[in-house]
Amino acid sequence: MTVVGFVSLIVGVVALVHYYLWRRLIRATTAEGRTRRVLTWILAGLAVLVPVTLVGSRSEWGHFLAWPGFFWIAVMFYLAVFLVLLEIPRALALLVLRRSERRRTRAALTAPLPEPVPVSEPVPVSEPVPLSEPVPVSGDAASGDAPSRGAARLSVEDPPAALTAPAPPAAGPGDGAGSLAGAGPEAIGRRLFIARTAAAVAGVGALATVGNGVRTALGDPVIESVRVALPKLDPRLSGLRFAVVSDIHLGPLTGTAHAERIVRMVNSLEADVVAIVGDLVDGTVAQLGTVARPLRGLESRYGTYFVTGNHEYYTANGPGEWIEELRQLGVRPLQNERVEIAHGGAVLDLAGVNDVAGGPAGDGPDFERALGGRDRSRSTVLLAHQPVQAYQAAAHGVDLQLSGHTHGGQMVPFNLVVPLQQPVVSGLGEVDGTQVYVTRGAGFWGPPVRVGAPPEITLLELRGEGA
Repeated sequence: MTVVGFVSLIVGVVALVHYYLWRRLIRATTAEGRTRRVLTWILAGLAVLVPVTLVGSRSEWGHFLAWPGFFWIAVMFYLAVFLVLLEIPRALALLVLRRSERRRTRAALTAPLPEPVPVSEPVPVSEPVPLSEPVPVSGDAASGDAPSRGAARLSVEDPPAALTAPAPPAAGPGDGAGSLAGAGPEAIGRRLFIARTAAAVAGVGALATVGNGVRTALGDPVIESVRVALPKLDPRLSGLRFAVVSDIHLGPLTGTAHAERIVRMVNSLEADVVAIVGDLVDGTVAQLGTVARPLRGLESRYGTYFVTGNHEYYTANGPGEWIEELRQLGVRPLQNERVEIAHGGAVLDLAGVNDVAGGPAGDGPDFERALGGRDRSRSTVLLAHQPVQAYQAAAHGVDLQLSGHTHGGQMVPFNLVVPLQQPVVSGLGEVDGTQVYVTRGAGFWGPPVRVGAPPEITLLELRGEGA
């Protein structure tokens, strides 16, 4: 997909979601007038904020948009999720209301008409007075007073009026069960109550979910302890420990404290090897060099290693400057290469390949270069940012691949979508005989929100089969 196509897709999805929010949160809950117009313009402004944030947050000029823009993206997403979940109970409530309206309408139309009120005595009617004869009037009439009572009976021939029930009003166009036209104030009030209740539930649910997700994302990563048995592992290597961290995403929403906390937690594990499995930064060295400086303090027995993730290729100057910067910080990049880890008199091959995002620039993964010509009788651990790279790793006889990239879905229900692209979402899995461990990552990308996928630093211990 081209850049133009991707941007068009994003704009289209954002417009569609905001139109849905407008129908459910504004149109269905307000009457036409000033309030509806103001809320509509506010929602339109938030819709424009989304693509502007996605583009501007990658540039220094747009960093100020990161917090409000990404926060709204999270709220927008969960508003849509809750409203979709409420569609069924909302539809059922409206169905019950419509049936109730139909029953009342049928009852009104089939009700018997009231009986005419009987007249107990006949009304006396005077004889008609010929028009040729003068009508006798009193002297007061000549002076302009009202006529006498006798004159009031002039030609009274009409019978008394009977009391009859008024005819029911004809239904106008659009008076169907699902329309507000022709509905009484009580029915309109009930429908408005249903719409406003659904909007309130969605709003409270979205804000509560996002608020809890922000606290999780900005809090301490969870330490996950994992043991992995490798069939070919030399018994002398059993107990070798890796501190695995990925997707730190140093960027406009994180600071030096984020990097310092990760370094402190990794060092507390006292691991033999530290593996940083891509997506370390979301910016250039000029922007984030000071933020990344705490990485110099990472401690381990056999060193700290790094492979690129897709976000290193999205930075303005590419991954090259970060490769050099990390060397200065004491972190060893593995660019389609491998090293030997000697431990307890035995040797383990530790290899690393570039991310697939480097392919268009001629800097993609080269498995043959990283894994070719090695002694296949000994175990190999591969660092590769994306779990999908395990298919090629398996073809080269890799025992264990360490990956990140997925964030564990970061925000439920994205964890249900990730398997469409990646074979393992989080934790330990297997691809064509190669074991794959996927860490959820220690940071976040985009919204500073994690729901159902807390940040993670992994302490992974190798064991021989049966150990």
